[in-house]
Amino acid sequence: MKKGWMHASRIFLGIVFFVAGINGYFVYFGLDPFIATSPEAMALFIFDYLLLAEKSLEVIGGVLLLWNLFIPLTLAVLAPIIVNILLLHVFVDHSLLLLAVLMTTAYSYLIYGYFHYYKGLFVKKAKWKE
Repeated sequence: MKKGWMHASRIFLGIVFFVAGINGYFVYFGLDPFIATSPEAMALFIFDYLLLAEKSLEVIGGVLLLWNLFIPLTLAVLAPIIVNILLLHVFVDHSLLLLAVLMTTAYSYLIYGYFHYYKGLFVKKAKWKE
């Protein structure tokens, strides 16, 4: 059962990040987005390179999640984006708060399942290996 939820969480996040990233490219190139964007969120991207950088990470992260490649690395890269999405929808724009909570829940479940890959980051006194 755990494996099924892990798979569902990974696919869900992969689809959301991939679609949101592609939607962001539509905004970047001046086209009408196929999914409505939050004006408050778009106001945060004063400089175009920020929009391009974040949406590129979302597309790459979404593809890696969907293809089940480099999952621990992908989760580490997507962590600040997930936190930003959650905080934006909690404090600024409540319209997609449910989606932000679902994404955070799925992300947390994946981190729980892959936590053994991150244990080395929490070593109190690391030693140099010679």
